[in-house]
Amino acid sequence: MDKRKPPRHRHHKHSDYTAPVAAGSENDLFQIIDNLNTDPFLLILDNVQDPHNLGACLRTADAAGINAVVAPKDRSVGITQTVIHIACGAAESVPYVQVTNLARVLRQLKESGVWLVGTSDQAKQTLYDTDLTGPIALVMGAEGRGLRRLTMEHCDFLVSLPMAGKVDCLNVSVATGICLFEAVRQRSSKR
Repeated sequence: MDKRKPPRHRHHKHSDYTAPVAAGSENDLFQIIDNLNTDPFLLILDNVQDPHNLGACLRTADAAGINAVVAPKDRSVGITQTVIHIACGAAESVPYVQVTNLARVLRQLKESGVWLVGTSDQAKQTLYDTDLTGPIALVMGAEGRGLRRLTMEHCDFLVSLPMAGKVDCLNVSVATGICLFEAVRQRSSKR
């Protein structure tokens, strides 16, 4: 039996990182969208406060080809050293836009033709029964609490993940990965 230790992940020093891609404002978000050559593919995180979850969401967003990740400024984690470490480079490649008024941004996205698909344990429609092609933003809720009522009201569709086990819900970063890659699968098959 090989008694060598398994390979360790490369730990980056703070100086190894370039500055995170923080788009900054709502105007920057809409400039990103205006400059796209394809339909917008966005991720909205409603009050995600755990830096490990944000880092994992950014990493998955990068892998899925998300154009920008949007979160409210209040009651959401920003880009911290923990987020940068967990994101493994995605904090430098995926624009992370923290907005003052998430409800207003959701309205503006809808007005610009982006469909908002929110997740909810109570939704009757499953993720797999929903068209995730075209201009969309997947809206994920906070750890434990899910989407806030006002955020949920702005969504065009609410979807659930089919849960066959005894647990009620999944960690937000795990659920985000499932949702993003179902969208990637659907969007790839439409090409």
